[in-house]
Amino acid sequence: DVQLQASGGGSVQAGGSLRLSCAASGFTFDDYSIGWFRQAPGKEREGVSCISSTDGSTYYTDSVRGRFTITGDNAKKMVYLEMKGLKPEDTAVYYCATWFACGIDEWDYWGQGTQVTVSS
Repeated sequence: DVQLQASGGGSVQAGGSLRLSCAASGFTFDDYSIGWFRQAPGKEREGVSCISSTDGSTYYTDSVRGRFTITGDNAKKMVYLEMKGLKPEDTAVYYCATWFACGIDEWDYWGQGTQVTVSS
């Protein structure tokens, strides 16, 4: 079974930092673009960041570019999202997911999310 286990969320004040981790299993890691989407209460899912399986390039949605950094460890089947300069509008549940393609908000698999709360 495909499993994507996200962790590392929490509550921080605006300007703070968090590092999310994702442990992947049950599929060939290198075959999938992988990253994060988020969903805030009452809002649609939003793709945040992704690493492409094709060439290792990275994608960031405009609102997080320059503040968030995605990295991956193929040997460990881990993906990380370093989040700095957090803003209240970053508050959401963050999900680790396999992407149809980086930059396209379609996801094949995702696990339980991790809550990120940013207070002003």
